Amino acid sequence: MAAAKKMNNLYVVVLCGGGGTRLWPRSRTKNPKQFINITSRKTLYEEAIDSIGDLVPPERILVITNHKYVKEIKKLSPKIPGVNIISEPEKKNTALAMGVASAYAYYLNPEAVVINRAADHLIKDGKLLNKTFRVAAQVADRGDEIVTVGIKPTFAHTGLGYIHIGKKIEEIKEIKVYQGLGFKEKPNKKTAEKFLKTGEYLWNANLYTWKASLILDLFRKLTPDLGGNIDNVLSAIGTNKEQQVLKREYSRAREDQIDTAISEKTDKLLAIKGEFDWCDVGDWKVVYQVGDKGKLGNMVIQSHDSKPGRNVLFYNSKNNLVNYNENLIALVGVKDLVVVDTDDALLICHRNQAQDVKKIVQKLKASKKKRYL
Repeated sequence: MAAAKKMNNLYVVVLCGGGGTRLWPRSRTKNPKQFINITSRKTLYEEAIDSIGDLVPPERILVITNHKYVKEIKKLSPKIPGVNIISEPEKKNTALAMGVASAYAYYLNPEAVVINRAADHLIKDGKLLNKTFRVAAQVADRGDEIVTVGIKPTFAHTGLGYIHIGKKIEEIKEIKVYQGLGFKEKPNKKTAEKFLKTGEYLWNANLYTWKASLILDLFRKLTPDLGGNIDNVLSAIGTNKEQQVLKREYSRAREDQIDTAISEKTDKLLAIKGEFDWCDVGDWKVVYQVGDKGKLGNMVIQSHDSKPGRNVLFYNSKNNLVNYNENLIALVGVKDLVVVDTDDALLICHRNQAQDVKKIVQKLKASKKKRYL
């Protein structure tokens, strides 16, 4: 009975800020990567919402997003109450977003325990994810520490930060909870390989769980300027000045990440190894790696908003990724390509140069071709 009561204090915050220039031309300013589909006809955002459906009902899901995307959020998740969709006036990184979202959770329930989950991360094993989150919530509910779920590394990744873990503190339902020893910025390959060999480091995925009251207090103590911004928002929630204060505090606040604003400054950090399949879908090469492929290694994605029907043909071609829209696409005698077709732009690149797609976006910005951004 007590455990069930505690679960009623559980809230999930879905961070839905935007971005994804390396997934151009599908990912645009008006339609960032969380609103595109990768492994099914559902968008990454919809898959994120589906993955937490067993944790909390829709009324205990909060979505924090840029004001430009509120309409799309309401369309894709109509069961989430409109008051639970927090409209950010501008982009100010994860510290302010997570702090403000926790303030809204605290307003709804001063005993709220908040799980943070990004809308644009692909997580395949939903049951294990939720089991891990429940353990993290059980630990965080005590109100003494924040808990981060780091991802068990599978290779020496140089594009992610790392969490250094210490001794095991406890074990709950076969899930171990470790002392958090600190964060390491994105390492070079040699350093990343050392991290991997020790078994003492996890990929940082910003999968934090905390009691709303604790994180608000940590903001006040460790980052008082941001803490002041967040407290001003909290005092205005539910009043006729809410949107006005949100706009004012966002314009005043500095940009910072949650790791540098809070995590690196606190000794109240615990860590759990996330054993589930996780992926920050950063570019088309990563998309190819995580997707289903045919016998010849070709992967096909149909844009979620296009009409049903396969419009891709291959002849003497292998290991290609094709994301099609309405047009027929035929590949003959080629390999290792990425082909992405949209209404107004076509991308063709070698899979191993997928990171350089962002350079095309930079060129579009420089030439002021805003319609393609």
